Amino acid sequence: MATVKLHEKFPNVYWVTSDEGEKFLATKNLAPRVQVYGERLFRIGGEEFRAWSPYRSKLSAAIWNKVKEIYIKPGCSVLYLGTATGTTASHVSDIIDEKGILYGVDFAPRVMIQFKQNVVQYRKNVIPIYADARKPRDYSSIVGKVDVIYCDVAQPEQAKILVENSKLMLKNGGHGIIAIKARSIDSVEDPEIIFKKEAKVLEDNSFKILEIVNLEPYEKDHVLVIVEY
Repeated sequence: MATVKLHEKFPNVYWVTSDEGEKFLATKNLAPRVQVYGERLFRIGGEEFRAWSPYRSKLSAAIWNKVKEIYIKPGCSVLYLGTATGTTASHVSDIIDEKGILYGVDFAPRVMIQFKQNVVQYRKNVIPIYADARKPRDYSSIVGKVDVIYCDVAQPEQAKILVENSKLMLKNGGHGIIAIKARSIDSVEDPEIIFKKEAKVLEDNSFKILEIVNLEPYEKDHVLVIVEY
């Protein structure tokens, strides 16, 4: 019989042990019986939990790699830049629950359609925004001020995108989470040099670097950077 226990640090995040003894990171499903990306569902004690794969989600990978804090919690507001089809965004939706709100931004028409079909139609706490994350003034009036900005955009100026969005929409003292993919910035330069350059962009723009988490072995040449504004 599968068992569940609350994660030792993060509210609304769980460890599920399957009947076979396999351990999964999981969130409580805000849309029961609905899968977003083919993840396993576990029915335990009258509640349903969704397995959260570190190979499909950089935030899950960071938790597996013992990130100290993610600042995403029940009731908080999140601006999510680069939702794609909604894999990680759906788990963030689970964590913030009905009292929280997630604004999901993406500029690719096909993935935005999938995001709406897979996530938005089942979740009242998710608002889709079809827009370019490099142009935050286009949607800042919709979003207002948020507690957390999660940035996962495969663009050359990833840190700058977080900075420009934060100036308009991140609360003072709020937090940013940015997934930096070295190969999206430079296909030749050493990843460590790229990570340091992006971190300096953040530090030069009112951000304090709290933590940098390497995402190996789940993601190659990726780090997740946690910052305070």
